[in-house]
Amino acid sequence: MNRKSLLPPGLYRIYMTLPGHFLRLTRRWVSKPRTSWALILLVAVLPAHADVADTVQSVKPGVVGVGTFNPTGSPRASLKGTGFAVLDGQYVVSCAHIFAKPLDSEKKESHAIFIGRDRQVTVRAATLIATDRARDLALLKITGDPLPALKLGDSTMAREGWQLYFTGYPIGSVLGLNPSTHRAGLAAIIPIFTPVAAASQLNARTLRQAKEPYEVFELDAIAYPGNSGSPVWHPDTGEVLGVVNSVYVKGAKEAALSSPSGISYAIPAKYVRALLEQALPKTP
Repeated sequence: MNRKSLLPPGLYRIYMTLPGHFLRLTRRWVSKPRTSWALILLVAVLPAHADVADTVQSVKPGVVGVGTFNPTGSPRASLKGTGFAVLDGQYVVSCAHIFAKPLDSEKKESHAIFIGRDRQVTVRAATLIATDRARDLALLKITGDPLPALKLGDSTMAREGWQLYFTGYPIGSVLGLNPSTHRAGLAAIIPIFTPVAAASQLNARTLRQAKEPYEVFELDAIAYPGNSGSPVWHPDTGEVLGVVNSVYVKGAKEAALSSPSGISYAIPAKYVRALLEQALPKTP
């Protein structure tokens, strides 16, 4: 065997994934004098893949902290989770459970998002305009200039085994407003419904959920309470395929921090699209 006619190991793995007709064509050309030209042709027809580090830098500007702002409180700002900008950059998607507690109107408490870096934090007022409590999703409208919006991907195309990433604030703003990015394998796509504590709490809605459970992504990654609302994105495109959800983390917040299970869940982006269409009927 003429070793000079062989493809390098890395290119060989790529080469073997190509369609059959292309393989037959390249086999004719991969000979001792033609190997270099075959490699050039092979690289030319392969799709370009973004470096994950570059994708992280494109995603981070659209990720924000979410919580509340109390002008007379101490501290005034309370970061409770993560969100990300969508559409024209004036809307933020996050988790509904973050906003379950009523605002203290007497103290002029308001919903807010937090942008910036390190200790240089800017607080922007936000209005909660829609929620999907069954799937723990929330939509906020923000004031001021639009943010760099993230694009929603087609979560129905996601496959078990994909390596995805999510970006958010796992421990809040303890170390400043610095989002962290974690890798997460898509371990399973499973149906789930919101359980009830007792039979007396069963109603038409919960029974309907039991008959028609919605899908969630099971991730083999550790997500902490502050990651609620973090976008789960594809490393090549940066498109959001899901939203990290902590409702399914068992135990108290302290237990989740000290003894994380190593399994997290995310709500597929198709449910985010449904929420947008319901809240903003003219959404393209």
